[in-house]
Amino acid sequence: MTKDMNTVIDPKDRYKAGVMSYAKMGYWQPDYEPKETDIIALFRITPQEGVDAIEAAAAVAGESSTATWTVVWTDRLTACDMYRAKAYRVDPVPNAAGQYFAYIAYDLDLFEEGSIANLSASIIGNVFGFKPLKALRLEDMRLPVAYVKTFQGPPTGIIVERERLDKFGRPLLGATVKPKLGLSGKNYGRVIYEALKGGLDFVKDDENINSQPFMHWRERFLFAMEAINRAAAATGEIKGHYLNITAATMEDMYERAEFAKELGSTIVMIDLVIGYTAIQSMAKWARKNDMLLHLHRAGHSTYTRQKNHGVSFRVISKWMRLAGVDHIHAGTVVGKLEGDPNTVKGFYDILRKPRVPVCLENGVFFEQDWGSLRSVMPVASGGIHAGQMHQLLDLFGDDVVLQFGGGTIGHPMGIQAGATANRVALEAMVLARNEGRDIVNEGWEILEQAAKWCTPLRAALETWKDVTFNYESTDTADFVPTPTASY
Repeated sequence: MTKDMNTVIDPKDRYKAGVMSYAKMGYWQPDYEPKETDIIALFRITPQEGVDAIEAAAAVAGESSTATWTVVWTDRLTACDMYRAKAYRVDPVPNAAGQYFAYIAYDLDLFEEGSIANLSASIIGNVFGFKPLKALRLEDMRLPVAYVKTFQGPPTGIIVERERLDKFGRPLLGATVKPKLGLSGKNYGRVIYEALKGGLDFVKDDENINSQPFMHWRERFLFAMEAINRAAAATGEIKGHYLNITAATMEDMYERAEFAKELGSTIVMIDLVIGYTAIQSMAKWARKNDMLLHLHRAGHSTYTRQKNHGVSFRVISKWMRLAGVDHIHAGTVVGKLEGDPNTVKGFYDILRKPRVPVCLENGVFFEQDWGSLRSVMPVASGGIHAGQMHQLLDLFGDDVVLQFGGGTIGHPMGIQAGATANRVALEAMVLARNEGRDIVNEGWEILEQAAKWCTPLRAALETWKDVTFNYESTDTADFVPTPTASY
């Protein structure tokens, strides 16, 4: 980092025509104290060889706010000192040569109220293609309460969801219909009925089941709701199925949502790939119509998984809580999909807590006050089974949907038995936890004891007892706690 970056330029020279470094244009302000109302972004920057880290940070600040590549005199027609984003801190990333954390503050007036589209267009709109950077990643954001309060947040929230479903004191259980593509409407309904009858609370469509030739959406909705009603009557419990209303246009999605409501569904589902404006539109519809809104994070790993470039899922979690979804898939740790234990815990905290403290070991860089915005129910899905119930309960607690797709439908005794195995495993583990037992270390013993009285659980444990997905995570926290001696 060069000393020249801190040189204050003569105001008479600031607006001379020509090219000037971003730092000298005012986008590097090391003495700046962020205001409570500032939006703060933390970027991981990897400058090209020969590009100073401070200049790279200033360039990110400039190109994500008011700057362009050359001096423009029209800056003088604005309150430019206020509207410039300000890079105010640059730190080397631990154990990552050539990478830096850049802290950038944005005045609140730069953003439209209640618009994720506008926020993201500013923060990630252009700057990720900037040539002086090898790579760029948006790691975290601090969203001031003044800005948070311009969003509606989740239509329902965890507390009201539990009241509507009359389910308390335990995680919710779900499953994804498999195979996700190719079933007829009637067979699709059979899967839903068997899973709900066996003890699950929810079954869901997967991200890519929309309205294909083998089963158009109306057919799926009709058979799904028939299955839900039959299972609810048989069990005396409130049941649901995430009806995926993702479609090509907003008009199509509204039509599907209205039909789901007409049939009596408690929940509809959308995919992340529909875009931020569409997500906020459906969240507004869901609140107006007292409907739970489930978000499948389809496509997120294309930009959240790699540590050096993209957008962290902790940022997507914050944006989706603002946008207003009730559920979002947020990682399992023990399943088949990417998920470091500490970073996933950070995601869950962001989605569920009213105030999230700084926790660097979980990748949380800023304290976040959610200003009474409702919380989001995280969903753990992807390669989990009944034999991991003690791990899942220990990791995530009660406010989570545990979703076993293959771990229900792949059961050797059939779908209903798979659902029963999961329900018995969950209730046995919750009881053991409530009795004060050490479920982490005694978990397998607890499951085996329960399996003596439940043939479906015994079959599940025998089938999947050796199945694990122990691969090194790519998205891990950069800071780890350091043990210190205690006296």
